[in-house]
Amino acid sequence: AAATRFKRFTRTEPGMAKYRIGIIGRTGKGNYGHGLDVPWQHLPNCEVVAVADEHEGGRTAAIARTGAQKGYADYREMLAKERLNIAVICPRWIDAHHEIITACAEHGCHMYLEKPFCRTLAEADDIVNACEMRHLKFVIAHTNRWTPQLLVVRQMIRDGQLGDILEVRARGKEDSKRGGGEDLWVLGSHMLDLMRALFGDVQSCYATVREGGEPITKQHVREGNEGIGPLAGDHVESMYRFKSGLTGFFSSRRGAGGSPTRFGLTIYGSKGIVQMQSGFLRPAYFLGDSSWSPGRSGAKWQPISSNGVGKPETMQAGGHSDSNMLAAQHLLDCIEKNLDPVSSVYDARAATEMIVGIFESHRTGGPVSFPLKNRQNPLTMLK
Repeated sequence: AAATRFKRFTRTEPGMAKYRIGIIGRTGKGNYGHGLDVPWQHLPNCEVVAVADEHEGGRTAAIARTGAQKGYADYREMLAKERLNIAVICPRWIDAHHEIITACAEHGCHMYLEKPFCRTLAEADDIVNACEMRHLKFVIAHTNRWTPQLLVVRQMIRDGQLGDILEVRARGKEDSKRGGGEDLWVLGSHMLDLMRALFGDVQSCYATVREGGEPITKQHVREGNEGIGPLAGDHVESMYRFKSGLTGFFSSRRGAGGSPTRFGLTIYGSKGIVQMQSGFLRPAYFLGDSSWSPGRSGAKWQPISSNGVGKPETMQAGGHSDSNMLAAQHLLDCIEKNLDPVSSVYDARAATEMIVGIFESHRTGGPVSFPLKNRQNPLTMLK
């Protein structure tokens, strides 16, 4: 399935589609995400019947891009009139995610959503309940779930190639604008979800958040970009305890990003290290050395491809479009076969809980256990 390309799919003729697809965008407020609207017109048994976008120019462009039959300024009108099977919720801004998702659920739509998930755990709980009540399938676009190297790394861990897993560390992009709290929300969700994909559920979190070198207080809280809501911190340091007993770390400091980027995850084992950059078919490497030092042992970093360690890559990276195609096909399979989705609504909530847990730990001044008792935004409660 990981080798699927667009050319495998043939478009269904209008009127023959089994699945009626509606696409929701917000031009100027997260737009259409990272290509979430692209794959549906190429999938068999799917027909893009409408696009909703309050921005006229963006809506017109999306209709041309997706082959949609109609356009709506208000997504609520589209939901009321079009009898959709699947809603594709594309905006990166999350201030309206809860509202849009619950409206789609009320109309019985299965969903594919751009990350991040939503602003609070209370919103996340509400969305989970809405999907459960109507037995809806829901997939969130955490692209690392679809990269074929993930399967290879999982097998390496099972086969003992890394030895005992000692810890896992991840960092955000740490650019000059988003590093810290915003990086945690917008990009860190990818890394936190990848940690869970590899090592399971989290038991507790201990974290500190700083702004200008000082621990954040109420005076540091501001309205975040991209509809995040209350936000603070240019330096985040967190430690997670997984139920498996493993310890994991996530950090982001504004302006500290590498060139080229080190946005990704590193797994430290007693026999070697794996490094994975975030994204679909992004570089990944294995160092089979217990000292973690190629200069001392003579061991060399080996690339990890879709075919395995040290084997040439035979797939062609196509950016977000490929991961979206695989996710879309997976959602259809889950609907038809009544499967539990990969990167499900529960995974979306769990990644959000890992984010919120950082601010809750800072607020309380110590470790916090999962599931978190506080389902609101901890930054609204700072002293």
